[in-house]
Amino acid sequence: MITFDQKLVEFLNNWTVGEAEWPVGNLILCAIALTLSVILVGAVGIEREFRGRSAGLRTHLLVGVGSTILMIISVYGFPAIFGGHRDVARLAAQVVTGVGFLGAGAIMHRSSGVKGLTTAGTIWIAMAIGIACGSFNFIIAICGTLLIILVLTLFKKVEKNITRGWPWITLVAPSDEPILGKIIQLSKAYDCQIHGISTSAVEGFDDRVEVTFQAYFSSGDQRLTEFISELEKATKAKSIHLLSHH
Repeated sequence: MITFDQKLVEFLNNWTVGEAEWPVGNLILCAIALTLSVILVGAVGIEREFRGRSAGLRTHLLVGVGSTILMIISVYGFPAIFGGHRDVARLAAQVVTGVGFLGAGAIMHRSSGVKGLTTAGTIWIAMAIGIACGSFNFIIAICGTLLIILVLTLFKKVEKNITRGWPWITLVAPSDEPILGKIIQLSKAYDCQIHGISTSAVEGFDDRVEVTFQAYFSSGDQRLTEFISELEKATKAKSIHLLSHH
């Protein structure tokens, strides 16, 4: 099946001007690809910027537009005179690997869990949109961007509703207290399941330990406030924090 963007690419690739047959159509096609990349990737970057993420508008634009440029170079930058055959996907494959490392840099592991996974994913998506634009698959790029915006906005509310009964709890308590035992004891009393528990020393305090875990209440989070209050008393916590979504 031939799509609109494929017909457009075919028309512009064959559009020349003057007796010298200057390939003006190719230049226009590249300009369309770069402009569309800025608009689509910019939409994703604005959403990340609005939420105050470490990788915002500029980072996503750099990745997206850079991927578009590299893809255009793959298509037009290595004419057949260099060996008679060219693999336009080879450079794109290297872009996928390189941006994967860049996205990994946005992921941070802390005692309270892993941060930045969504941002790393959007950086990778910015690359994918850029490659789609650079390879002149404009319809795929537009549809993909609309779907990603939908996931980042509407699905975030759905995710919060699903995980509302799975709060993350972080507490700092004296290290000489049997914290884990008391957490397990209280979880049984409140019909609560404990997941992802981790402990770490508190910097600057040799006598304190930080414990982070996720609590699942089978009957909902109606007893969460009471559970937190009892947990604070039982562990003699110096501080306790609740994250509704991690």
